[in-house]
Amino acid sequence: MTHLQSAIEASITTLRGLTALEEPLGRAAQLVLRSLTSGHKLLVCGNGGSASDATHLATEFLCRFREDRRPYPAISLTANGEFMTAVCNDYHADEIFARQVWGLAEKGDVLIGITTSGKSKNILRALEEATRKGVESIAILGRDGGFTKGVATVDLIVPGTVTARIQEGQKVLYHALCDMVEEKLPKV
Repeated sequence: MTHLQSAIEASITTLRGLTALEEPLGRAAQLVLRSLTSGHKLLVCGNGGSASDATHLATEFLCRFREDRRPYPAISLTANGEFMTAVCNDYHADEIFARQVWGLAEKGDVLIGITTSGKSKNILRALEEATRKGVESIAILGRDGGFTKGVATVDLIVPGTVTARIQEGQKVLYHALCDMVEEKLPKV
């Protein structure tokens, strides 16, 4: 078997395992739909490679996913390098998302945090800050959920040990989330 064939087979195995997440994915979609249709916003953050996934996910709501529709407010907390470096300098890297949640989040908003390990302290702190503010949250995690498991309102955990396969599974999950929400969002 070639490297490519092996990667494809491993990815298929990971993706098939996602069917166990149908129920929590439905709850996550309801949180996002309720937030966006009641005039609130999404805040999305990710650590490492998941930072790009956070920006990608926010863009799917602010621009569009599949259909032409009005934009819905979604902010990637990973997109402000100046702010993040100031927090790292003045406070600690673990606080880069928590301070943004503190300053931007309002009751009715939803925070989505993404980490493949479940052990990103800055994602944990953001979810804790959301809880403190009464903001519901979704954690898109990997492996066994790490120390972040159980902190968010809804956990979506892609089990596995290979980061690339976890990331592929997480991308399918958040695209399914976009699809589930977008089909019920008002177009105008």
